[in-house]
Amino acid sequence: MTPIKTQNSKQLGNLFIVAAPSGAGKSSLISALIQRANEGHLFNPAQLSVSHTTRTPREGEEDGQHYHFVSKSSFEELIEADAFYEYAEVFGNYYGTSKSAIADKLIQGVDVFLDIDWQGARQVKAVNPEVISVFVMPPSEAELNARLVSRGKDAESVINDRMQQAKSEMQHYNEFDYVIVNDNFARATEEMMTIVKAASLLCGKQEIRFSELFASLVD
Repeated sequence: MTPIKTQNSKQLGNLFIVAAPSGAGKSSLISALIQRANEGHLFNPAQLSVSHTTRTPREGEEDGQHYHFVSKSSFEELIEADAFYEYAEVFGNYYGTSKSAIADKLIQGVDVFLDIDWQGARQVKAVNPEVISVFVMPPSEAELNARLVSRGKDAESVINDRMQQAKSEMQHYNEFDYVIVNDNFARATEEMMTIVKAASLLCGKQEIRFSELFASLVD
C-alpha cells in the first residue's frame, strides 16, 4: 500500500495508528518512540492518544492524563454529535477517540499515536485518510508463541486462543501503510523513528514549519 502523502494539512503534528497482535511488542515500541521524541530526537514531541471513557477512575489515574473521564450521558451526546473517530462499549463502559482532542494536539505540533486494532484503524482511516498507519509483526508465529508463554500470566488454553486471534489479526497487515517486523527491538525502534521523521518532511509539513521561507517565494 502506498503511504499517504498529505499536502494540505494545517496541522504540524501527525496522527499515527499503530496496530499489532498481542505479544508483537507494539506498546514497548510506542513507549520507546515517544521517549525519543520527547528527548528531542524527532521533529515533534509525541504522546499516546488519551481516550474518553465512562468508567470510574482507578487509584492514581488523573483526568486528561490517563483518560478523559465523562458521564455516560455526556459520552452519548458526543456520539450523537459525531465527535469520535471510533468508539466501543466494553463491559458496560464506553471508550472513544475524540476528534477534537487529537486535533488540538496536532495543531500544537504534537505527534499523536493511536494504539488500536485493525478494526479501529479502518474506522479512523474512513474519517481521516491523512492518518499514517503502521502494523507491527512478530518475526514468526513460533517467536510470538514463545513471547506469550514467557509472560507466565496465562494458561495454555488462553495462550492458544491468543495465538488464534493473533493469526487472524496478522492477516490484515496489508491494510496498513507500513509494516515493521519486530525481530530486533532496537532496529524496530529506529524503523519506527524513520517513519515518523518522513511524515514530518512531507511538503505540506515543511511549508508550515518554514512558512516565511516559502512565503518569500511568492511574487
